[in-house]
This record gives sequence, structure tokens and C-alpha cells, in this order.
Amino acid sequence: MALLLGLLLFSFLITSALIVPFINLLYFLRFQRLNQVTKDAFGKLTPIFDKFHAKKVGTPIGGGLLIIIVVSLLFAALFPLIKFLGVFITQVYSVTDEINVIFFTFISFGLLGLYDDIKKFFNGKVGQFGLPLRYKFIIQWVLALIVAVILFFNLKIDLINIPFIGVFHLSWLYIPAAAFVIVAFTNAFNVTDGLDGLASGLLMLALFAFWFLSASILDTPLSVFLALWLGSLIAFLYFNIYPARIFLGDVGALSFGATLAVAGLLLGKIMALVVIGGVFTVEIFTSLLQLLSKRFRGRKFFPVAPLHLWLQHIGWEEPKIVMRAWLAGIILALFGLWLAVI
Repeated sequence: MALLLGLLLFSFLITSALIVPFINLLYFLRFQRLNQVTKDAFGKLTPIFDKFHAKKVGTPIGGGLLIIIVVSLLFAALFPLIKFLGVFITQVYSVTDEINVIFFTFISFGLLGLYDDIKKFFNGKVGQFGLPLRYKFIIQWVLALIVAVILFFNLKIDLINIPFIGVFHLSWLYIPAAAFVIVAFTNAFNVTDGLDGLASGLLMLALFAFWFLSASILDTPLSVFLALWLGSLIAFLYFNIYPARIFLGDVGALSFGATLAVAGLLLGKIMALVVIGGVFTVEIFTSLLQLLSKRFRGRKFFPVAPLHLWLQHIGWEEPKIVMRAWLAGIILALFGLWLAVI
């Protein structure tokens, strides 16, 4: 545990040293939200969103890219060094296969998000949403299925553990089930990433819970990865809390949501993942309910969705929403840990 804490602190220090120059670079590249009038995934104007977020125009977007680069390079440099220095590596799966599936998810979903961010900010169209939703959704499913196939065939994972009921082996049905979990959490995180510090703070809490679980089963590769990710994320969060100086962007949101899901799948704790990431689950549920209501009932279920935007709409201040969501995240993380260990 001392080694893991040291890695977390080292990752925090490296990211802390790099983030201000990175923010300045984003300003130089004009990689920032410039439009006061935006459109949603379906090309509709978003007046309620713009009402509350117009003051954030000009804030750099793309902080997730720095975290992905720092964590990937530190892991590539330090994990072999740990083995070379004789630190005993304990594992649940093949080390190579586990590292491959973690970083394939971390980087591939990040590249998808980066492409989406680039389309938003460099095609010159005011209010452009980015990559069309249907294309982004299809690519997410392709990547998620690749990850699920690796989990099933290479790591031999095919089970889900349902607390109080038991462990179920799904055989080949695990592949579509795991892909669904990955896609669902990718979009849940992306939907939640709408207020300063909301998604990244909730992710920090979830990662601490999964870090505890990975250490308890002596999964060294996952524990090292989560330690480095946590350290870098905490350094980013310092500049992301209200009023934010930098946002994750889709490069971070898509990568982090998918990788959080994969961490839960590697631990065999899908139900714990749903609980620990409970705020993400509620956020995507409210958005889905709104979408289905407009599609099949011809009218909105909520005045506005997702949940955090509705709370703003009824008068809650942004920091109040975020802090109370963090409190909910703490309780859900503790509850999810309890479910995972019983």
C-alpha cells in the first residue's frame, strides 16, 4: 500500500506541474468553448443550458487529454521499473492481457472523444455539436464489443456477482452484457460532466472505492493504474472545481466513463459498479427518460434534463448541486463497497 500511495502522490505532483502550462497551451490553440449558443445531439437549440453556462464561454476544454497522457506514460515507465526492482507482482489475470484491455479502453475512447472535441471547435460552425450522435454511438459500441471480446476470450471473464443472490456465469452472453455496461457508463459520465467538478469529483470517489477493492484482491496492475489515475485526477480537480479553469472535454468524459466500467468488470462487481456510480446512473436515466418521453409521448417528462440541469432550473446554485452530489457519491461508494465485500 505504501508503494501505491507513493505512486498516487507522484502522479499528482507530475500533473500539478504540467497542468498550468497545458491550460496555457489550450488557450494558445483556442481549444475552448467559444459559442454562447449551442445545439444538442439532435441539432436542437439549448436555451436553458446556455442560460446557466454562458459565463463559461472561453474556458479551455481538453483536460482529459493531459490525464490520459500522464497516466499512460507514467504507467509505461514505472510498472516495468517496479518489476525490475523486485517488487512482488500479484495478479488475478494475465498481466499483459489486463494491461492491454485497460489501456485500449483508456486510449481508444479518449481518441474518439478527442476527435469529437476537434470537430466542435475547429470546423468553424457556430453551435456545432461535434460528431453526429449516431456515428459516435456506433463507434462506442464497436470499441465496447472489442473490449468485451478481450475480457471474455483473453481474460476468461464471463461472470457477474449479484449480492444476496449469487454468481452467474453468462458464457458468450457476457460479451453483449459487458459491452452494454461500457457504453452505458461512457454516456452516463458524459451526461454528468456538465457542472464544474461534478463528474470528476464523483469519479474520484468511485476510483477510491475500486482502488480499495483491487488492493484487497491483490490485483497489482489494476491497483497501480488506479493509483496513477487518481493522483492525476486530483491535480486536475483542483482546477476543475467552481469556477473551473479547465474542463475534461469529451476526450476525458468518454475515456473515463468507459474505463470506470472496465475496472468494475475486471473486479467482477457489476452491481457494485452501478451503486458506486449511482449518481452517473441517475443522470443517464433522467436523460433517457426525457428522450423516450419526447419520442413516444411527444412532450418532455422533465422541464429539462439531466438531473443536474433540472436542479439548476429550479434554482439550486451550481456549487450546492456539486457538493450534495459528492456527498451522495460518498454514501453510494460506501454502500457499493459493502455490497462488494459481503
